[in-house]
Amino acid sequence: MQWLGLVIRFVVSALVLIVVSWLSPGFVLRGGLVGALIAALVIAVLGYVAEALLGDRVSPQSRGLVGFIAAAVVIYLAQFIIPSLLSVSLVGALISAFVIGLIDAFVPTVLR
Repeated sequence: MQWLGLVIRFVVSALVLIVVSWLSPGFVLRGGLVGALIAALVIAVLGYVAEALLGDRVSPQSRGLVGFIAAAVVIYLAQFIIPSLLSVSLVGALISAFVIGLIDAFVPTVLR
């Protein structure tokens, strides 16, 4: 059952990235659902590394300014790992982090 929850989490995260690419200027996601799944995986790994290095206060779930900035940095850095799938400007990363935070408030992507 734990694997099913993980798969659902990444599918929901990928769908959120697709919605964000439609809503956010400066955030371009290529590759359809497969590209979104790969981008969600890269962003999740970068987020995990950021939390491991900097502690829980950089977690987007903390909903604070530090978490917001950390989410924007993670999104911005992801484009350098998968440049063929993701292109993000600085403003696009900030807007995307905001939109993802809003969507996450209604459709949580973290297993609770």
